[in-house]
Amino acid sequence: MGNTLQSENHQVNEAIIQKRQPTRPRIGVFGVGYFKYWSQFDGLLDDMLRKQAVFIEKIRSGSHVELVDFGLVDTVQKAYELVPKLHAANLDLVFCDMLTYATSNTFGTIIRNLNVPIVLVALQPDQAMDYTRASTYMQLYNDDICSLPEFAGVAARMGKKVPDMIIGTLHDDPQADAEIEEYCRIAAVLHDVRTSRIGHIGHPIEAMLDMHSDSTMFTAHFGAHIVQCEAHEIVTQYQQADRADIENMKERILDFFDTPEPVSDPISEKLRDSDLETAARVTVALEKFVEAKQLDGLAYYYEGPDNSETRTVMSNLIVGNSLLTGAGFPMCGESDLKTCFAMLIMERLGIGGSFAEFHPVDFKEGFVLVGHDGPHNVAIAEGKPVLRSLTKYHGKPGFGAGVEFKIKEGPITMLSINSTYDGKFKFVIAEGQSVEGPIPPTGNTNTRGFFKPDVRTFLQRWMKEGPTHHFALGVGHHASAIAKIAGYLNLEAVIIKED
Repeated sequence: MGNTLQSENHQVNEAIIQKRQPTRPRIGVFGVGYFKYWSQFDGLLDDMLRKQAVFIEKIRSGSHVELVDFGLVDTVQKAYELVPKLHAANLDLVFCDMLTYATSNTFGTIIRNLNVPIVLVALQPDQAMDYTRASTYMQLYNDDICSLPEFAGVAARMGKKVPDMIIGTLHDDPQADAEIEEYCRIAAVLHDVRTSRIGHIGHPIEAMLDMHSDSTMFTAHFGAHIVQCEAHEIVTQYQQADRADIENMKERILDFFDTPEPVSDPISEKLRDSDLETAARVTVALEKFVEAKQLDGLAYYYEGPDNSETRTVMSNLIVGNSLLTGAGFPMCGESDLKTCFAMLIMERLGIGGSFAEFHPVDFKEGFVLVGHDGPHNVAIAEGKPVLRSLTKYHGKPGFGAGVEFKIKEGPITMLSINSTYDGKFKFVIAEGQSVEGPIPPTGNTNTRGFFKPDVRTFLQRWMKEGPTHHFALGVGHHASAIAKIAGYLNLEAVIIKED
């Protein structure tokens, strides 16, 4: 399902900064059935329990989750008894296993009282009934979809959204298995957006009105906490950095990045020893800062006085932040908190998430360059990332090492999160293709992005939805999964049309 990140770059990255432990979302499972059947059809209840055990094993064996099994609900009394148990379990997502027909009183009070996403799973054991031997028992054994319309209708009557559904077979159904796995990854995203600690330093670059946001609204809509940090906290770690740690980091950086000769951009040079020294020292400081503050990500922009140590440090976070982003800690330049969350969502989905915006269009070949200066997700680089010394950071103060690469060739997904007029967030999502071809040798990331139906129409459609000028860029096509996440957060989501 989708793209994994088991690449050489990813493995090397783990040698530089230990990859964060994968999130273990808490997922609940309960089955539903109709108690009257058990006395009528000897052995049917045991068959239902065996079906549920197969489904539970699918989840446990296929995903990194903490699963809570709530057994079988076949009466309204059991449904009412289950509600407080579901609340107490602190769940991120619930699967309702549709084992056979079940009356909706086994579901009504649950959907009414639970604010955790519920997914209805209808996986019948047989590909088809053997009609020459068909019986009522066999029908009930395969009646997994029978109650779906009833449960959907009751959800609507309870004032709730109709739950998502997985329909398929219990055995040998790759599509159903992929959907189960995707919902487990969605649960991981939901867990982390509501529990994450995202650091914030400084402010968005002056005059970028689309980037400003209210920290409290991230807690209101996502559940996350914005940790207001100070630049001097990193500077202090920089001043205290151990020489042995710095030398070790220099070696690890040189092992990970390529350092070619400059090409055509006059502001780029081969990586200078002084820039490597600064980048390594800042990276050591940054790791210690993130650990001390217990951060899951960071959005920053801070200039500091001319020729000051603060400016040196805060303008040279690029290398360290790129490595941290690749290790699972999204670090976002220009103090863009909204895009930091977009990167977090993609990272927890397992699809990367790199800081990006639109660069020039190639009207000859019909693509647009997507990339940015500053930190990026090196875990999804195509080939070995490059470090160049830049004599200036265009539009920003300072100079030093710049990270350059393009993301993996193949399907890509973009996510922009913007604030709406009424104070909510809106997800703008699109899918495209990253294709082979040269990129500008400017010490920045750039990827050749092809989008349907053509680049001009796509860009017009994207802009009309009111995104920010930044977005997160991930690998694979995952627009529907990201739209589901927005829906579970009660936020608007738009997927840009391709036709």
